[in-house]
Amino acid sequence: MGEVYGTQQRPRKRRGRRLLITLIVFLVLLGAVLVGLDRFAASYAERMISDRVAEQVADQQATSEKPDVTIEGVPFLTQVLDGRYQEIHIQLPHFSGPAGNGRTLRTDLLDVRATDVDAPLDTLRSGNGDIVAGAVTGTGTIDYAQVAELINQPGLKLAEQNGKLVGSAPVQALGQTFDVSGAATVAVKDNVVQIRFSDVTAAGLPDVPIVKNLIASYVQKLAVDLTVPELPLNLKVQKVEPQPDGLRFTAGATNVPLNTGGL
Repeated sequence: MGEVYGTQQRPRKRRGRRLLITLIVFLVLLGAVLVGLDRFAASYAERMISDRVAEQVADQQATSEKPDVTIEGVPFLTQVLDGRYQEIHIQLPHFSGPAGNGRTLRTDLLDVRATDVDAPLDTLRSGNGDIVAGAVTGTGTIDYAQVAELINQPGLKLAEQNGKLVGSAPVQALGQTFDVSGAATVAVKDNVVQIRFSDVTAAGLPDVPIVKNLIASYVQKLAVDLTVPELPLNLKVQKVEPQPDGLRFTAGATNVPLNTGGL
């Protein structure tokens, strides 16, 4: 009886192992299908957002290469069902736009991040209701060669030094050429970047009224107001900081509608 019992158990064990292997293979395949479906859905949404951003850039008389959009956080479909998205990352390479007085401002990359995005599933299905980003931030850098070009003073060179914008340029006075230098304040007011130089000095510069007036006149020519081009997603420039590679601006907006003109 013992031998018969052992003979009956072996096929059951083999069948059990085959069933377990089949289940594991099925789960792996199901996981692969779900991952593929998740990535397909995310890619479709990213393309749609990219197209909308490109349309808005064109409407604002600005230009850029095709926006590169990434919906952060996985899985994507879980975020869809929940109606909340962690972050949408939008990169606009070579963004440029009008800066007033026939001038153009350019940045190699306008980097935008929309966080805390509320997009209820019913709104996505019906098209009724609002899709809102709780906060949007954008950053970009304007290189110093471009800023000097916009100020339009011969020989002007700009750089960052100890966190400040500094400039130097040759100035003719009393039949001589002096290299003057000074620091500038950089401020933002109503989406306009204001650059103002002060404390301009030069080694060997004569301390006489005519020279002082000449330098004061030159300093006034260095003052410039740069209107920041209209940015996507209602972004407004909040801060400008001198960095080694240029003036880095930070823009922001809150409670931005993404389906009613904000995007």
